Amino acid sequence: MITYKDSGVNIEEGYKSVNLIKEHAKRTLIPGVMGGIGSFAGMFELGSYKNPVLVSGTDGVGTKLDIAFRTKKYDTVGIDCVAMCVNDILCHGAKPLFFLDYLACGKLEAEVAEQLVKGVSDGCIDAGCALIGGETAEMPGFYRDGEYDIAGFAVGIVEKDKIIDGSGIKEGDVLIGIESSGIHSNGYSLVRKLIPDLDIEFHGKKIGDVLLTPTKIYVKPVLKLLESFEVKGMAHITGGGFFENIPRMFKEDFTAVINKKSFEVPEIFKYLMSLGVEEEHMFNTFNMGIGFVLCVDKENSSNVIKVLEELGQKAYEIGYVQAGGAGVCLR
Repeated sequence: MITYKDSGVNIEEGYKSVNLIKEHAKRTLIPGVMGGIGSFAGMFELGSYKNPVLVSGTDGVGTKLDIAFRTKKYDTVGIDCVAMCVNDILCHGAKPLFFLDYLACGKLEAEVAEQLVKGVSDGCIDAGCALIGGETAEMPGFYRDGEYDIAGFAVGIVEKDKIIDGSGIKEGDVLIGIESSGIHSNGYSLVRKLIPDLDIEFHGKKIGDVLLTPTKIYVKPVLKLLESFEVKGMAHITGGGFFENIPRMFKEDFTAVINKKSFEVPEIFKYLMSLGVEEEHMFNTFNMGIGFVLCVDKENSSNVIKVLEELGQKAYEIGYVQAGGAGVCLR
């Protein structure tokens, strides 16, 4: 008799994985969650809103996963997966409510899957949202053994009259940059080409460990900031760096003028440049130390920075908005 296991799918390992994952999902439960992990769908009660708008985002971790495979360190890339989604929906002023993950592999190892989802749970806790469901797909022959892919989907909520869409941005408004935790989760195809040896020492650590530093989640400090200040636009600095992401917060007839000397570029980016990457290409690929950008009235700039720093976030006035549709101008 031929069984499913003979084809490469281990159902028992799948059951074990689900049981391990459930414990991590329980840590993320917040008011509004209905039911629990294991049903056919996750449910969330919205509660009391006047005119709610749901805001959604989906993303993955990309080739940063290869660093996790090679170092056999799996507990941080799940944080990246959450961060890439919740930071995006935050750009419109939305509070993340819940998250679902998708994990795919060639051969399922329950302990590895648990570590990946532990990272997802850690990210959800940091973002204040609940992990209410997901999917683990074992596909022998499709992925190589030992390799996984992970992606996620976040849903948030914002009152319609509180949506941040950049419509109020005007010439002379100021751009505030909040520091990143490192490379975050973009540009790793280039990083892997530049740094084939993950065991080399970099500032007292193995560079592989440095490269796995998870993406910072900006949700809690930014939502707290929005309680006191008008923020006209926000940008999550992901793939495409400054050039692609900052202009997404405003209309095409504005330019973001960025002062390159206004913030500290982390050593990891300086190292990448030393390996032969030109500065402009760096700004068009990486966050360069600024993971999230806010646009505010000039008169509010110093107070916004002060509050962000009180909330534990290093922040800088990195530039301003100018008329003319040039996208981004580095000075």
